[in-house]
Amino acid sequence: MAMEERQGQERALERRPGGTVMNPVEEMERMLERLVPRGWPRPWRWEWPSWAEFAPFAGRMPRVDVIDRENEVILRAEVPGVNQEDLEVSVSDNSVTIRGEIKREEEPGEYYYHEMTSGAFMRTIGLPAAVDAKQAKVRLKNGVLEMTMVKIEAAKRHKIAIEEA
Repeated sequence: MAMEERQGQERALERRPGGTVMNPVEEMERMLERLVPRGWPRPWRWEWPSWAEFAPFAGRMPRVDVIDRENEVILRAEVPGVNQEDLEVSVSDNSVTIRGEIKREEEPGEYYYHEMTSGAFMRTIGLPAAVDAKQAKVRLKNGVLEMTMVKIEAAKRHKIAIEEA
């Protein structure tokens, strides 16, 4: 019976209160605790980054797709819950920066789950080719930001004929 209780407790520890799953570093540390006996030195444990340092940004960085086409570069970013007036996009020759803020009002009462994020975010994405920032077109629809950027002539792919030797 004691073995079954211990296994149940270990399974319960794999999820945090509120149902969120642990991050990969916590999962690895949990596995190491099972494999390496207590009291044995594990110096590598302290070399890993502390996820608490990144907690303010958890869930706020928009996920992106970057598509390299012959004459243009398409960037799509997920920005659910961000209003158009709270979003800023800037383009340089070879990168795009997306800044925004998710605003949520705190409701009175005790939260049973509190997983929805709020606050400011910023992400810079490198592009596969140089683009003309003045010709960039941006639209926001259903929480997806889509940018179409025309490549500058020097960045376009050119086919070169191969001569016979």
